[in-house]
Formats: sequence, structure tokens, C-alpha cells
Amino acid sequence: MVAHHDWVRLRTLIFLRWTAVLGQLGAIAVAVLYYRIALDLPLCLATVGASAAANLVAIYHFPENKRLTQTEAAAMLLFDTAQLALLLMLTGGMNNPFALLILVPVTIAATALERKPTLMLGAATIGMITLTAIYAEPLRLMSGETIGIPPILEFGAWLAIVIGVAFLGGYAHRIAHEIHTMSDALVATQMALAREQKLTDLGGVVAAAAHELGTPLATIKLVSSELADELDDRPELREDAELIRQQADRCRDILHSMGRAGKDDLHLRSAPVLAVLREAAEPHLDRGKAIYFDAMPSTGGSDRQPTIHRYPEVIHALRNFIQNAVDFAFSTVWVEAEWDDQFLTVRVSDDGKGYAPSVIHRIGDPFLHNRPSASERSQRPGYEGMGLGLFIAKTLAERTGARVSFANGTAPYVRNAEHPRRSGAVIEVTWPVQRILAPSSEALGENLPFKA
Repeated sequence: MVAHHDWVRLRTLIFLRWTAVLGQLGAIAVAVLYYRIALDLPLCLATVGASAAANLVAIYHFPENKRLTQTEAAAMLLFDTAQLALLLMLTGGMNNPFALLILVPVTIAATALERKPTLMLGAATIGMITLTAIYAEPLRLMSGETIGIPPILEFGAWLAIVIGVAFLGGYAHRIAHEIHTMSDALVATQMALAREQKLTDLGGVVAAAAHELGTPLATIKLVSSELADELDDRPELREDAELIRQQADRCRDILHSMGRAGKDDLHLRSAPVLAVLREAAEPHLDRGKAIYFDAMPSTGGSDRQPTIHRYPEVIHALRNFIQNAVDFAFSTVWVEAEWDDQFLTVRVSDDGKGYAPSVIHRIGDPFLHNRPSASERSQRPGYEGMGLGLFIAKTLAERTGARVSFANGTAPYVRNAEHPRRSGAVIEVTWPVQRILAPSSEALGENLPFKA
């Protein structure tokens, strides 16, 4: 999990504290002047003044764009909690209807801070509100009459605040954690997509260079061959002409090796579905696992293999799904495509153990922790099982209109000898044909071979 440090701006907490100061002064003024409640004004104003003084110190001591560390933010919120608890103690404790405002600092901490400072502030809040309930000054009118609620209601108010600290703090922290996690995962998704887009653009540049340089290289080779034939009587010049021809051949070979399968990848925007599957699996073909490809129409589908868009999102998603299958397969991975008039489905399956039952319904969530066993760690050193790769692949596939599902071929964790074909994890990616099929006018036709 990526830690989120220094996210809280000092200016934000200063603004909230000024709002609290104004509200406290207004409540004291109304209580004294309108309701004629007898308060210890010097102590009350001193308590409010401490909060204002802390704000002034923060304003003049720190720059305006200061972002607080976890410790600094926790210290400021702890001060605000203590200040409010003291003010409540001076103004009736649980009899004060504004006692519930003590939930504000811990709620802010739950959304902005990590778990440890949040728990610390929550415990401090419960302790302070308990002391406030026990030692609070009773509310009295200036006539001497005491104002209060029955003890059972006072206890209920205290209990409600304690439960509120635990529930609101835990709920807010969980939601904020999920938001931060999703934010991190989406950033990683954008980076992966940008990288795949750069690779696609680079492939286009290489293919264009190979195409454009084909004619001049052929001309150089033709002329150098003719010169070599005409220089039989001058061996030193003939060697130079042959050297030029050899270097022209070398340039051609370099251009072919830089592109995928030479000039077969000129159709950079679209390709037959089987070619796209093979391209996605290319980095994993030599990893010791057998990968079988198949493409067939389902009932009602055309016999002609469809040509699909070569979106970077599609390539990256399929490559990640295939990588995951190769990682966990015992020996074999199957990559299959089926289509009809409405949908194109790509299925990636393997003969491994499949997904663990405890996580299968959460596959595709980012930063999904599933601690591997000692044997699995020895087989895949460095693998932490964070689930981010599958989340990125699933998100990118869904951006192209796909629906992604995860399942097991058979019951997991049976003995190796009992594993049938396609017994492991199964990933199905289904696109509506109107979202993935390339228009027929987009095809570039057959690429002519390079000839000298």
C-alpha cells in the first residue's frame, strides 16, 4: 500500500479552527445574554482564546502552503479535542447540546491520518469526554436555578458519543482507505496505459521507418551489386562495393528485428483476433509453459476470423491475464477466442490450482493481499500477491467496453495427479462486437515482403 503522507494542509485546519472559535464565542454570547446562563466567563474566554492564539502562532510561524506531517496533524487535532473538552467541562458537560461536536476532530483524523494516530486520537477523545462527564460544572441560570437532564439521559449522551467516536472514526477511516487505495491503483493504471501507448507508438515508428527505408536500401544494394560486377579488374574497389551491399543487407535486418515479425505488423491499428492474442502472449512464450491458441466461431458466428482494434488497453490487459496464467500454471495455458454476431469472448485458462476460495469473489480489487505459503514463495520469489496487476488489466479492459469475470475450472487444491485439463483459473473477457471489431475499411491488406 502506498502511504499518503503530508496530505493535510495547515491552512485547512486553521480555517476550521477559526470557524470553531467564532461558533464558540457565539454560543457563549447567546447563553449569557439571551438565556441568562451563569458561566465562568474568564475561564471560558481564556479557553477559546487559547485556540485563537494557537492559530495565530501557526499562521506566523509556518508558511501558508505548509502541509502537515502525520505527527503535526495529529497534534493539532489532539489540541482541538482537548480545548473543546475543557470548554464543555466549563459549560455543563453532557448537559451541553454541543457536546457531540467533539466527534469532529476524530472524524477528520480518520479521513486524513493513518490508523495508528487515528486510534490514538480516538482513545484520547473517549478519555476526555469521560472526564468531562464526571467533572463537568453544572449549568445554572443567573437566578441560581440548576439546568440539567436526568442522569440516565446524561449517561446515554456519553455512551452515544463514545459509540460515535468508534463507529464514525472506523467507518470514515475505512472509506478513506478505500478511496486512497483506488486512487493509487488508478494512477498505476494510467502509468501502465501510458507505457503501452508509448510501446505502440514506437512500433508504429519502426514499421514506418522500415517501410520508408525499404526502397532506398534496395536501390543501394542494386547499385552496389552492379558496381561490384563492373569492378572485376579492380579488386580493391570491388571489395568496397561488396561492403556497401553487405551493410545495406545489415540495415535491412536491423529494421526487421526492431519490428514485431518484420513487416508483418504494418497493420498497427487492427489485426485478426488470433494475431492479437499471440502478440499479447509473446513475452511469455519462452517461460517454460506450453501456451495453446485457438479461435473459433460459436453457434451462429461467422467462420471468418474477426479483425479487432489493437487498442493499447486490450494488449496490456490480455498480456497481464496471460502472465497471471503462466505464473500459476503447472505446465499448460490455453488462450481461446469465440465470437458470434453480438459478442467476442477471449478465455484464458490454465492447469494450476486456481484462485483461493477466500479471494475469488474479490479478484480484481486493487492491493488484494493473500499471503502466499512458504512453498509458493520459493517457487515465485519476490511475488507479493498485491492484486494490482489484475486490477489494472481489468480496468483497462473495461475501458474498451469489456466485461471481465474470474472463476475456477474445477475445485481448487486437489492433488497434482488429479488435475484435469483447464482445472485452474479461468478469466473470460467479453466485448460487444460493435466496441472491439475494426471496420473493414481499416484493414491495410497484405504486406509485401522486403525484396532486394
